Amino acid sequence: MDKHAIILAAGKGSRMKSKKEELSKVSYKILGKPLLKYVIDALKEAGLDDLVTVVGFGGETAKAIAEPHSKVVWQHEQKGSGHAVMMAETALKDAKGYTLVCCGDAPLLRSNTLKEMFETHEKDGNDLTVMTAIIDNPFGYGRIVKKDGRVIKIVEEKDTTVEEKAIKEINSGLYIFDNQELFKALKEVKTDNAAGEYYLTDVLGIFVSKGLKAGTYVVKDFEETLGINDRYQLSVAGKILQHRINKELMLSGVTIEDPDNTYIAPDVKIGADTVIRPNTHIYGNTVIGEDNVIGPDSYFEDVTIGNKNEIIYSHMVETTVGDLTTLGPWLRTRKNASIGDKAHIGNFNEVKNVNFGVGSKMAHLSYVGDATIGSEVNIGCGTIIANYDGVNKFHSDIGDHAFIGSGTTIISPVKVGDYGFTAAGSTINLDIEDHAMAIARSRQVNKEGYSDIFHDKALAKKKNK
Repeated sequence: MDKHAIILAAGKGSRMKSKKEELSKVSYKILGKPLLKYVIDALKEAGLDDLVTVVGFGGETAKAIAEPHSKVVWQHEQKGSGHAVMMAETALKDAKGYTLVCCGDAPLLRSNTLKEMFETHEKDGNDLTVMTAIIDNPFGYGRIVKKDGRVIKIVEEKDTTVEEKAIKEINSGLYIFDNQELFKALKEVKTDNAAGEYYLTDVLGIFVSKGLKAGTYVVKDFEETLGINDRYQLSVAGKILQHRINKELMLSGVTIEDPDNTYIAPDVKIGADTVIRPNTHIYGNTVIGEDNVIGPDSYFEDVTIGNKNEIIYSHMVETTVGDLTTLGPWLRTRKNASIGDKAHIGNFNEVKNVNFGVGSKMAHLSYVGDATIGSEVNIGCGTIIANYDGVNKFHSDIGDHAFIGSGTTIISPVKVGDYGFTAAGSTINLDIEDHAMAIARSRQVNKEGYSDIFHDKALAKKKNK
């Protein structure tokens, strides 16, 4: 049977208290990933490919997240959850099969849970299945009222009788419908309520009145149903996801020394026997191999790291690292940096758009940008590759086995040949041939006794002030 999904992502999220009018609630991030993307990924992993996302307030931000993976429709006026689902009719009205309706601010949903819900829906022969949870304190939630094991209505807290208040099975806000029956029923939903809105829950009563079968799927972990309404709830969900991800990694063979203070995005992959030290943040589509030591106090985003590396106190973005390197402390890499096997880049260095060769070294206090560094190169302390003239960026090439003396400034574009050598303190703006040494600094002149004269002049100047 065909399976579809409608993701409700049009809400204003006023309790987030943002002053950014263009910001949709579902675009808020946990561990660097938008809430809506968590939901989309769970649906995709559950086998649902025909997705429709309903956007409204701050819709452009939600659309940008959804569009590569989902059809997008607009709810320009927020008239309730039922009205939001109506907006998907143009995309799904002729479709057969089942349609799951869920909220775009529910990042804790697991794909296996969704699969099980569909299995229950099909096994029980339901036309409508409501995801429910059983909790000890159901106050504030809609109660699931059943008769002979079948759902007959959902009653909101304010409308419950004494008997209904005692019901512990509550509505999670996620449903599977027979698609064609759903859109038929939506045409019968009225707005005769205090808010004057179209409620999706009214569809249940319409299904029951038609003799259609309504059942429930009881979720095992109530946390999966939690939505995000304010920034505190955002942090609560973030902590749950943090521990869920860290636990899964640790059970797969990764050592995380302090799971409470390690933040790893859900799409990150880490190999066995790698150690992640405290206060490390790993985001994006980062892939880390086996037997590495990472951190403490490091930040990685969209980084690919090989095996047996040690990287400490470093900030790395869009970078590829080979094997057996030692990097940091206080290294920054960004924008298309590639570091070869057995390289060493030490403290207080920055690398940008550089291919840094196998076995090359840059121990401390240097900036290298827009360059190709060969293998077995030594870059001395305080080296700068000046790659920008205020308008254009320029590229330099340093050959294999070159030695760049401390305090060298290379004004790109320059080519340093294999085994090339620069004297310390040189400013290089011309190419250097293979095996040549470049000295580009003024000759030293010693003036005998001038130290005392200079000192006396300085004292006199100070006295006369």
